[in-house]
Amino acid sequence: MLGISWTEFVVIILISICMIPVKYWPDVFRFFGKCVKWVRNMIWKISDVSEQVKERLDLEKPINDLIANATEDILKKQSKKILKTTRIKK
Repeated sequence: MLGISWTEFVVIILISICMIPVKYWPDVFRFFGKCVKWVRNMIWKISDVSEQVKERLDLEKPINDLIANATEDILKKQSKKILKTTRIKK
């Protein structure tokens, strides 16, 4: 987590608890609660968007395959017509 090990994180928390007066602890915990809620909401939004993108890509893949197959079929038919017309002219 940001290059900080768990022991360093615990030491930072212990020092901050010692430095912050007791009367401000509810405000500090309320602030951390809001931060955790904000991070959770952002994670949910990101996961929802990634799921929507995945679903859209899954839906587009068959369409892309259909377009590719149709294009190949049309090109094959056109190339056969061109070959037939060139053989007749010879």
